[in-house]
Amino acid sequence: MRGPAPTTRYHGRRSFAGATFSACPTSRARPGNPASRATEPYVATCPRGIFRTACQIASRASLLMPHDTLTARDPRGARGGSYGLNTVLASWQRASGSAFGRWLFARAVCRRAPYFGTIKPFFLELAPTVCRVGMRKRRGVENHIRTMHALAMGNLCELAAGMVTEVTIPPTLRWIPRGMTIEYLRKAETGVTATARLTKMEWTGSPESVGVPVTVVDESGTEVVRTVITMYVTPRK
Repeated sequence: MRGPAPTTRYHGRRSFAGATFSACPTSRARPGNPASRATEPYVATCPRGIFRTACQIASRASLLMPHDTLTARDPRGARGGSYGLNTVLASWQRASGSAFGRWLFARAVCRRAPYFGTIKPFFLELAPTVCRVGMRKRRGVENHIRTMHALAMGNLCELAAGMVTEVTIPPTLRWIPRGMTIEYLRKAETGVTATARLTKMEWTGSPESVGVPVTVVDESGTEVVRTVITMYVTPRK
C-alpha cells in the first residue's frame, strides 16, 4: 500500500546566501492558500544575513580592505607619475557594471569612513582625474526650510575629492584633507551631484598641498555649491 503523498517539496530548513528556506508549514505561518503553503518553499529573509553576505562579497572583491592596502599594489605605477594598478579603481571597474555592484561599492566606502554613510551617496563615475558622486534629497539631509543642507553637500564634496585623489596619485603617496573653501551659491531643492577633478600629472614624491576643485549641481544642472578642497599629499611610510 502506497503511503501518503508528501506535503512539502523540501523537508527541514536550509540556508543559502544569508536566507533561510523553510518547508515546514507550521513554522511559516502566512496568509494564503494552505495547499500552496504546504507545497511551495518559503524564503525567510534575514537582513543581518543579507548584509553579512554582501560584506563577504565585497571582501572578496577587495572593496573592504584596510586603508593601507586600498592603494596600488603595483609599484611600477609610481614611475613618471603614471597611475598604475589601483585597487580602489579596479574594484570600481568590477562593480560599476551593475546597480547592485555600484551600491555595494558605495557601502564599502561608507563602511570604511562611516560619516559618509549619513548622506547615503551613490557613485556615477570614478576614474583618474575625475569623480562624480550623487546624493538624493531626503529628510535626513534637509535643513529647516526643506532644502538640501549646506554641510551635507560639503560632506559630498569631501567624498568626491577624496576618491578622485585616491585613484589619481601614485601608489607611493598618501593623502589627507587639510582645508576647504566653499561657496553656497543658491538653494538646492532636488538631489545633487558633485564632480571633483584632479588634473595634476606630475608628482615629485615630496610633501605638497594640492587643491581639488569640486562643483555641485542640482537635477536641472544649476550649480549650487563650489568648493576647493586642499589635499596634503605625502610619501607613504
